[in-house]
Amino acid sequence: MIPDKILTQYHARLVRLRKDQVLFEEGSNATDYFQVAEGEVRMYILNHEGQEFTQGIFHAGESFGEPPLFGNFAYPSTAVALTPGSVWRLPKVEFFELLKNNFDIHLKLNHVLCNRLQYKSMILTEISSHTPEHRLTTILKYLKSKIAPESETEKMIIPYTRQQLADMTSLRVETVIRTIKRMEKEGKVELEGHKILF
Repeated sequence: MIPDKILTQYHARLVRLRKDQVLFEEGSNATDYFQVAEGEVRMYILNHEGQEFTQGIFHAGESFGEPPLFGNFAYPSTAVALTPGSVWRLPKVEFFELLKNNFDIHLKLNHVLCNRLQYKSMILTEISSHTPEHRLTTILKYLKSKIAPESETEKMIIPYTRQQLADMTSLRVETVIRTIKRMEKEGKVELEGHKILF
């Protein structure tokens, strides 16, 4: 989202990540702007029963964890590397200086944050009042539109495991497996080995 050249102008550091490395934990002080350079990062919360709920999965060029910087509150979730990769890390003071001097980037970031609010509102509605099939269909449509918006009519491989889909929809993994099998029988999805085509 923010070009590498501008990030380096404001003294951002490129940090290498190993798989499962934690970048910040729920409740820790928000001190930096993060942007994925390579790989994938997942943000999640734990409910009172210890079940993980995925807030988002972020890919190259996407930023994460910004609201606590603006709101001056602790991180409400944990961020962990799903794959080996790297992230840009920019201290809060320099991040605000960058935004102050680059209004076009500030506007783009506002657009991103508004889209995330819309996604969270959609997910809350799905979790609170819909069947597992409806929840999964909604998240599959959303993921497809995010990953490959130009291929709306073509089937694509959803690059997430059943466990990750369960974490995104607040379903048990067993429920996701049963629901996907039923959707396959009804011709709503296709399976290629362990991969879901939607």
